[in-house]
Amino acid sequence: MDQRTPLDLTSDAVAAARAVSQSAVQRAQTQDRDDGFPTEDVADLARLGLLAAPVPSWAGGADLGEESGASRLAAVLQLVGYGSLALGRLYEGHVNALQLIARYGDADQQERLFADARANHLFGVWNTEPTEGGLVLQDGVDGMCLSGVKTFASGAGYVTRALVTCRGQAGIGTLMLVVPLKPGTRSDLSAWRAHGMRASATGTLDFGGIAVAAEDVLGGPDDYFRQPDFSGGAWRFAAVQVGGIEAVFDAWRGHLAATGRGGDPHQLARLGEGAIAVEGARLWVNRAAETVSEGILPPERVVALVNLARLAVEQAGLEVLQLAQRSVGLQGFLRTHPLERLSRDLATYLRQPGPDRALTTAAEEILRAGGMAGDLWDGTIA
Repeated sequence: MDQRTPLDLTSDAVAAARAVSQSAVQRAQTQDRDDGFPTEDVADLARLGLLAAPVPSWAGGADLGEESGASRLAAVLQLVGYGSLALGRLYEGHVNALQLIARYGDADQQERLFADARANHLFGVWNTEPTEGGLVLQDGVDGMCLSGVKTFASGAGYVTRALVTCRGQAGIGTLMLVVPLKPGTRSDLSAWRAHGMRASATGTLDFGGIAVAAEDVLGGPDDYFRQPDFSGGAWRFAAVQVGGIEAVFDAWRGHLAATGRGGDPHQLARLGEGAIAVEGARLWVNRAAETVSEGILPPERVVALVNLARLAVEQAGLEVLQLAQRSVGLQGFLRTHPLERLSRDLATYLRQPGPDRALTTAAEEILRAGGMAGDLWDGTIA
């Protein structure tokens, strides 16, 4: 591979994310509709270098996510989520795809796909599919082709490089592919009539008849599910959620200040409890990002910690929502109030799959570990 000049961001990645966040806040309300999509915000991500930033520096990126403790990436995801949870979901998927390509792609795949990221293609990772009619790679008359669909695909019709899982021939296992897509094609958003996250363009994508070459297959069978990366990557969407929690908190705090209700001791008590929840969520995410980045703990322990982190963030989000809605009252449920959309988006995005299993799996690992509680996440002892 040729060595390329590392990406020179318009500003530091965190500062760039802050700028994107500030603009996204202003646009989010108008994007909150069934056919909404944060087009201008994605353009800002591209303009400020954030679509290319997760690419390795040798390929012209900025190594976002490869820094010690993944601290910059955590901050970037939180800021983007603060501006718009729909945008944050899309950007997290983009980052996830590029990290999978860096981990499993061969030299030619990395060269080609990282060039696409530098050219501001939006990537996504789509794994969910219906019980029947899911994605299958099969032999056709002129070579391999796809049949079937992916569901709950955020950015459907807008993502132009989709990293998808599919079934191969019997006994092969699950494969990963990166499929080029044309904007505005093959997507069906008609079923996405969600309570929140309306601007995420989440829908069904029909891959039927798309030709696939051997070089489109990324990694080996079942690489997508390898631990701790598969479950450990959940810290990224939790980081986006933290941004959404902070946005709810600030809308609530701003309401109390604007209405002069901050002198009520009950309101102050609720606000203080909310601040504890917000900071706790942030600390859990930062700890999880650091643990995954360091790679010192055994895989089972990493997965346990990240599972606890995502559940701690969910807990914090639900607590802040309850406190904010109780403090603001009926006004917070009116569409004209900023808390209304923020609450819907956060409540929807907090509904990640398998929370009960995540909790019990983490508890099983903690039970097996023995020793002192303070040593559970200490890599020098594990």
